[in-house]
Amino acid sequence: MRPLLLLLGTGTMLFAVGGRWDIAAAAWIFPVLLLRFTRLGRAWTGALWIWPAHIAAAVFWIQESAIGLNPVTAAGAAALAALQTLPFLADRLLVNRLRPAVAALAFPAAVAGGEFLITVLSPFGTAYGSLAVTQYGDLPLLQIISVTGSWGIGFLIAYFASTVNRIWEQPSWRDGLVCGAVLLTVVLTGSARLAFSPSTRTTVRIAGVSPDRTVTDHLKTTLGRITGGSAGIAAAPASAVEPAMTAVENDLLASTRREAAAGAKIVVWPEEGVKTQETHESAAIANAQEQARRSGVYLEIGLRVYSTTAPAYGRDEAILIDPAGKVLWTYQKAHPIPGSEKFTPGDGHVPVAVTPYGRIANVICYDADFPAMMRTRADIMLVPSHDWKAYGGAHTMKASLRAIEGGYSMVRQDAEGVSTAYDNKGRALATTDYFTTGRQTIVAYVPTRGGTTVYDRIGDLFAWLCLAGVAALTVMALTRKYRPVWAKPQVADLASCVVAPRRGVDQGLRGVRRAHLPAPRRAAKPPWIADLPLAPRIRRAERL
Repeated sequence: MRPLLLLLGTGTMLFAVGGRWDIAAAAWIFPVLLLRFTRLGRAWTGALWIWPAHIAAAVFWIQESAIGLNPVTAAGAAALAALQTLPFLADRLLVNRLRPAVAALAFPAAVAGGEFLITVLSPFGTAYGSLAVTQYGDLPLLQIISVTGSWGIGFLIAYFASTVNRIWEQPSWRDGLVCGAVLLTVVLTGSARLAFSPSTRTTVRIAGVSPDRTVTDHLKTTLGRITGGSAGIAAAPASAVEPAMTAVENDLLASTRREAAAGAKIVVWPEEGVKTQETHESAAIANAQEQARRSGVYLEIGLRVYSTTAPAYGRDEAILIDPAGKVLWTYQKAHPIPGSEKFTPGDGHVPVAVTPYGRIANVICYDADFPAMMRTRADIMLVPSHDWKAYGGAHTMKASLRAIEGGYSMVRQDAEGVSTAYDNKGRALATTDYFTTGRQTIVAYVPTRGGTTVYDRIGDLFAWLCLAGVAALTVMALTRKYRPVWAKPQVADLASCVVAPRRGVDQGLRGVRRAHLPAPRRAAKPPWIADLPLAPRIRRAERL
């Protein structure tokens, strides 16, 4: 039985890792199976099996997303799996020392707290380890994260798993009714938020443009011929790289003119939309300023600057230019991707500009995987990005959660990925896949007024409360004696013990004890017998 539970739980978990093959139901099923596996065995033995199960899931996600398995990602997978194992270990150690109603909260609190710790202690943010993204598209359910943050979804899924296991051990309509009421309340409240919350009638036309694939492929070929990586490109003769770089920039400028003529007021380029050597950076920015001034638009450009300065040999920047041609900010990416980007991180301060179209803010790609950084009072969040085919869609889905949490609309222009615009409830306004169109352009009418969410005000209070709850339950468990998980006998069995003659009483009591005590050890009567109305009569019967 236990090996089958482990096998099925691990196999199901592969489709709930935040990748392109996720199945929403799988996220609700695998914790049930793995939690049952741990509860049927010894605590530390179970944990030693759950850990490799989570390692297998992390490696599957790495391969599924085409990230590439290397020493850095392998070590990260092992470390994250260790954190994800702790909730199962905590549940196994605590559940038999706590009252059932309290014990049911140990696992969900540990899961939500563990997800939060991954974003705090690791450089991966919510890229891996958060169950919320597996529910992408279920907007009524996802509205809870506007209060709790994404950890609220992990809590609900784990609470469901804990309740199912409780019912599995001892059928009880009360436990199922409470869990069902909680889930129904969350869904109904989310549905009401979607249906009845005020929606702005004022919108602005925003266009996201990516360069044509022809000029992009030519630039890749050109840069691929140069040895030495970023340092080699930075030191290469301008005549060798500048024509291909300029062709991409000219294509983006032409797309900006086209969308501005069609009515766009804000135009967004993707991350690293323009690649340039440091000596040509000022010229590239000047060209964009001139285009913004002529077209009368707010223009957000993504720059990959190749520099001869070690060790980064470059910068990843986003620059917002107003309709007068003035540079409002130059933002540097705060969270380079671990193991693949060596840029010097920016300061993590999210810039915000007040415009006729609301408060506009800006981060770059992977920055959106860090919820604490994304808590910014804004109306529209611009997220220029650059992914790859196997991961672009999943990464955009994860970013959409920040729009619900923060109460702002989001435009994520993703070269070599999936570009999407969302409103502040997570509804997709427009989307385009780079690999299914010749020229990736999205056009969306985006609300100019956001809203303030509970999560924006209280931050990660829910997650901290979950961690505090786990600590409190641990202290409570240590001060209580270990209690086996008793199954209550039927009242009819107790009644037969009372009315039976002495021989029947003795046999009845032995039968009750035999059915409800772990073999071969004999233990005292379960403590709950003293609370039953029939207890005095049973005690009199025992003295016969």
